[in-house]
Amino acid sequence: MSHSTISTEASAGWEHFPHDADVGVRGWGASPAAAFEQAAHALTAVVTNMEVYPQIAVAVKCEAPDLELLFVEWLNAIIYEMAVRKMLFGRFVVQIDDGRLEGTLWGEPVDVARHAPACEPKGATYTALSVAKAPNGTWSGACIVDV
Repeated sequence: MSHSTISTEASAGWEHFPHDADVGVRGWGASPAAAFEQAAHALTAVVTNMEVYPQIAVAVKCEAPDLELLFVEWLNAIIYEMAVRKMLFGRFVVQIDDGRLEGTLWGEPVDVARHAPACEPKGATYTALSVAKAPNGTWSGACIVDV
């Protein structure tokens, strides 16, 4: 499954990629922050294909010594908030500055009948971990998520 948007800027989007029993998530966009936001959409899409309404905002902060480790911390922060708050998130805003990420997740409580959750992500891993800028200027972030 994949989803992308095309504009006059660098394109942005997300996709899943196959990996044994787990699932790979990849996001891309014009900046590392945009790629992280798109990867968060891919993470939500592992759980549900239904729309998630932005009813409640949740702030998250994480930090790491490099972008790859920060990517895993970001996805794990979302997984933590999903589990603890019993919520799904469908809108994301990320700011990255010198190894620190501040993000806002917007979502709603899980509605089992409407969302029909397929699985519960357990954690983002270092397997297939990559955050990189392509020659065309597009940033991407990817890793395997344990489900």
